[in-house]
Amino acid sequence: MMRGLDKGMRWLVFGLAAFILNFPVIATLVTSLKSAGEIASNPGLSVRSPTLENYAAVLSTGGRLDVWAYLGNSLVAALIGSLLPMVLCFPMAWAVARRGVGAAWLFPAVVNLRALPLIVFAIPLYLMYQSLGLLDTRMGLGLILAVVNLPLAMLILVNTIRDLPLELEEAARMDGARLSTLLWQIVLPLCRPALVTVFIFGFITAWNEFLFGLMLTTSEAVPITVGASFFFASGGGGVQWGVAAAIIMISSAPPLLLGLFMYRHIGGSMTAGAVKG
Repeated sequence: MMRGLDKGMRWLVFGLAAFILNFPVIATLVTSLKSAGEIASNPGLSVRSPTLENYAAVLSTGGRLDVWAYLGNSLVAALIGSLLPMVLCFPMAWAVARRGVGAAWLFPAVVNLRALPLIVFAIPLYLMYQSLGLLDTRMGLGLILAVVNLPLAMLILVNTIRDLPLELEEAARMDGARLSTLLWQIVLPLCRPALVTVFIFGFITAWNEFLFGLMLTTSEAVPITVGASFFFASGGGGVQWGVAAAIIMISSAPPLLLGLFMYRHIGGSMTAGAVKG
């Protein structure tokens, strides 16, 4: 009986912690399902008459408030910002882990870049993009998001390659394998869980980036994180809280679903190499 009571208490604490941590998401979701009148009369977490009119209002807008264009911009920029670091960091990480190239200064310098506030790069980056014609372009936004994701990608891949058995590479060399064959046919498959983790974290970080989206885009390449703010007063007469909550839920859905569906891959990658036979 004591064991059952102990288990029940643990689940109670877990449920309470989960509710507290997710309270902002729950409150936003509930608000998005209420009409304007119900939001004014019933600000609590209960919903008397659920409605999807707020989502319809968001998804049916066009012109300056084109949510589909914002989602498309975020998708393209996030894919560039998450895939490019994988392509660049994989051979770099192997060189650092196996050959010691830049291990003393380059690798720490790249990783420590992430510790700097992003606002530090705002003025020089804007001036550089202006001279290169990259302002308000999906490619320009994607490139800076790739730079933001480089430190984490390098850290994960370098540590993963260091944990791989060196004997596999030595055996491949003895069989006459070239460097390209060694990297793409031996090392790459073993790093697949880590690459999946790099992609997931990179995509979520790139999708949620607001500062560079606000600073480097104006109309053609506005991401959903910036475009969502346009809906807060889109109809005049103050903030339409139901519409604002709906656009927040829509903008947060892709990274949330990606993290939920790929959670096992993240956990497997983080524990890879922890136990060696």
